[in-house]
Amino acid sequence: MSSPFSNKPFTQSFANEAAPEDIETKAHAGRSNFRTTVVNLERPGDPSIFDEQTRADAAELISRYPEGQSRSALLPMLHLVQSVEGQITPDGIAFCAEQLGLTRAQVSGVATFYTMFKRTPTGEYLVSVCTNTLCGMLGGDEIFAALKETLGIGNNETTPDGTITLEHAECLAACDYAPVLTVNYEYFDNQTVGSARNIVDQLKSGGRPMPTRGAPLCTFKQIERQIAGLFDAETLAPDAVSGGEPTDAGVKLAIQRGESAPSYAVEDGGRAGGESSAQRASQQPTSAHDAPLQTHESDPANPAEPGDDKGEEGK
Repeated sequence: MSSPFSNKPFTQSFANEAAPEDIETKAHAGRSNFRTTVVNLERPGDPSIFDEQTRADAAELISRYPEGQSRSALLPMLHLVQSVEGQITPDGIAFCAEQLGLTRAQVSGVATFYTMFKRTPTGEYLVSVCTNTLCGMLGGDEIFAALKETLGIGNNETTPDGTITLEHAECLAACDYAPVLTVNYEYFDNQTVGSARNIVDQLKSGGRPMPTRGAPLCTFKQIERQIAGLFDAETLAPDAVSGGEPTDAGVKLAIQRGESAPSYAVEDGGRAGGESSAQRASQQPTSAHDAPLQTHESDPANPAEPGDDKGEEGK
């Protein structure tokens, strides 16, 4: 093995192990620049490709944050550029950096952290199958395997016609309806292999099956625009059902048992006089399973008082 400071290419010295460049996973199979699909030193991105409407939308998002805090708009901005391009590209990274006064490395660090930001082209419909513990045990793994076979694609891959992108999700926060899948983040509950196949068959044929809960389906780019916080009248469904009997079961049981979560007062009496918010909160009914409320006002052992700016030298 050559020195790490050598100009010679690295070679694996262990006869029975593959060289690192020969090791390929499904995550980057077929992608020659998988690890640099967002930050590409040879093509750093061109923010000028975005039109005036996108720039106006970006200005609208930024205006929702206090002056001097524009970087807080980064997440909705990334969803905005994804609603335009269907993925996060070097151009989108450069655009966000330009608009928010950030470096491209800062933007790409966020874009590569969250799984909702896609680094390859996404189909018109993103089908996400939950394969986490409960959904997996109740059939999620079988559903995911069946959809891969039906669509002829693997995880994070898109059908040749660009209609459907398939992915497995670690958790879709709907354990009470397991197993579940989502299409562009709208829920299809209590799925089976047959019902899941029926959903993708309808999508492939141009149909839009109605979700079990949530709004009627729209395209991936349209839902990304909504997630960014830019709502178009034709894609809104204010009357859509978001809950159901399993969702309400815990609330109904708590009411029957006379249990409730802690209630915090809006106004703080302060330390100068009157009861503090922690004192008032301690008088509120709590669930039998709640841990004792401890705050910097009620936990003498850990006061967590605000510090000053003098540091150790100023003491």
